[in-house]
Amino acid sequence: MKFTDDQIADIGENIIKTLKTIYDPEIPVDIYELGLIYDVQISDEGAVKVIMTLTTPNCPVAESLPAEVREKVGTVENVKEVDLELTFEPSWNKDMMSEEARFELGMF
Repeated sequence: MKFTDDQIADIGENIIKTLKTIYDPEIPVDIYELGLIYDVQISDEGAVKVIMTLTTPNCPVAESLPAEVREKVGTVENVKEVDLELTFEPSWNKDMMSEEARFELGMF
């Protein structure tokens, strides 16, 4: 079964809502607002690819955070499979944070 563009848009919105429930344990801001999610690709068959980074390559949650992202995105309705790619190119910096995240952390 193939999803329509509207259905894919809905899946994408639900994935973003889910990503906003996942927090970097050291920073009180969700990983989406932090700018750790570089891309979310959704095929018309419900296969999802998430490309993300961490604040640093030796981040203490380097193993658990990607696993949590994969697991939670996998629970979104109509998501059939999740492929997670961890990248450090480009490396994360605070300019990637949303205005909301910068405000929350007092970096404006």
